[in-house]
Amino acid sequence: MGTTDETAGVDERGGRRRRASGGAEARRAKRSGSRSVQLPFIRRTLAEQTVLDEEGLALIEKNADTVLEEIGIEFREDPEALKMWREAGADVSGERVRFPKGLCRELLKTAPQTFTQHARNPERSVEIGGKATVFAPVYGPPFVRDLDNGRRYGTIEDFQNLVKLAYQAPALHHSGGTVCEPVDIPVNKRHLDMVYAHIRYSDKPFMGSVTAPERAADSVAMARMVFGEEFVDQNCVLINLINVNSPMVFDATMLGALKTYARANQGTIVTPFILAGAMSPVTVAGTLTQVLAEVLAGAAFTQLCRPGAPVIMGTFASSISMQSGAPTFGTPEPTLVLYGAAQLARRLNLPFRSGGSLCASKVCDAQAAYESAQTLTPTVMAGTNFVLHAAGWLEGGLVSSYEKFVMDCDQLAMMQQLSRGVDLSENGQAMDAIREVGPGSHYLGCAHTQANFETAFYRSPVADNNSFEQWLAEGSKTAEERANGLWKKWLAEYEAPPLDEGIDEALKEFIETTKASMPDAFG
Repeated sequence: MGTTDETAGVDERGGRRRRASGGAEARRAKRSGSRSVQLPFIRRTLAEQTVLDEEGLALIEKNADTVLEEIGIEFREDPEALKMWREAGADVSGERVRFPKGLCRELLKTAPQTFTQHARNPERSVEIGGKATVFAPVYGPPFVRDLDNGRRYGTIEDFQNLVKLAYQAPALHHSGGTVCEPVDIPVNKRHLDMVYAHIRYSDKPFMGSVTAPERAADSVAMARMVFGEEFVDQNCVLINLINVNSPMVFDATMLGALKTYARANQGTIVTPFILAGAMSPVTVAGTLTQVLAEVLAGAAFTQLCRPGAPVIMGTFASSISMQSGAPTFGTPEPTLVLYGAAQLARRLNLPFRSGGSLCASKVCDAQAAYESAQTLTPTVMAGTNFVLHAAGWLEGGLVSSYEKFVMDCDQLAMMQQLSRGVDLSENGQAMDAIREVGPGSHYLGCAHTQANFETAFYRSPVADNNSFEQWLAEGSKTAEERANGLWKKWLAEYEAPPLDEGIDEALKEFIETTKASMPDAFG
């Protein structure tokens, strides 16, 4: 399960002025019907929610150190990794690595606290870490679903559509990675088409393949064609997802991809994939202990590969039904893990990844909405820096849903507004409005309201707030039915961002040559 990419339900540049003008530009675009304007990545002003005090954090850290020193982490089928750890001072016995207290933390001192992931459109580069939050779409599902065609295996057309929707969505700051699995292309070749789709149909940052070391190398090679070899060597242009095969195992596939990206100076998300009760203890403190130990080992290993390589502390933690063993989402215990892990990441001075819009529901119903909201809100309030699965996740990660994609994007835009906090400017204080209206009147016609009415409150493109009679007259549509019309509108309005013809041709030639060198493999 560790070699899969969290699927199958068990796995700005610019300153304040530019950010302000970007928001105004996005609002103008919304009124005119354009979908091409990007909201800048979030700069949070709200304080992070915490669940552990100093004593609790110190206890979890002490327990994680004990796990690393006494129990250890296995690095399987990778003699090079074991040799690197032995030379770094770890105790290596077979494939089990035990770490002297403080070794991993010492190695992590070279990891950047924040870094920029560059997009091929510099206006869409994002900051990872600090007070920044970046939303990326769903990752990994083999199936897709929409109201017209139901649930089915994903194809490269679906993959391209989802990349285009992510490009069109103002509140998504990132193109993501495996937005669905295009099963109509051989498994050993599809990564080429997926990386190309992110480059050709979007100019937002994107992720590389991790399903084999050579596929990671192909992703880096394609990025070098777009950005230039020297630029890639000195800057992060790719982020990749390395799942720990919890409990406490890194397998050869994940280690091979990790080494490829870290040595190329590209960003790595080291993520324990946890279903508490099966892959970690049933308790929050026990799960946090294991998560921290696994991340310390994996993240430190990136610094053995190349000191200074960007690395993100990740956690994907859910609970399971103790009756059926199925994963559950939106429940209280994983929320506590999320908050606690975010605190631990800040103490490590590492960016943090978790959360999303997660649910176990099979369709876009009340369960999907409640569970997604119960995951997304704490994700933002915890201060998560990189949010994978922010839009489109359905059925425990088995399905990428077109309708839920745009419904989730609506919620992401709300989170963007919430994260700005309280406006305490002269306009925000609204004293002129209070003086003008006085006692016993109303604010509807006052000058301040007239000047601010277009931008005062978030307006959802999905929710229906009209009268019952008007809702009936417009077809009595559900939110899912309205979302169906919206994603079709986005795709109809889609215009591909420009891509240099020479780069495009080089990419196509590379893909053709690489595919020709290998037989088809669908297994």
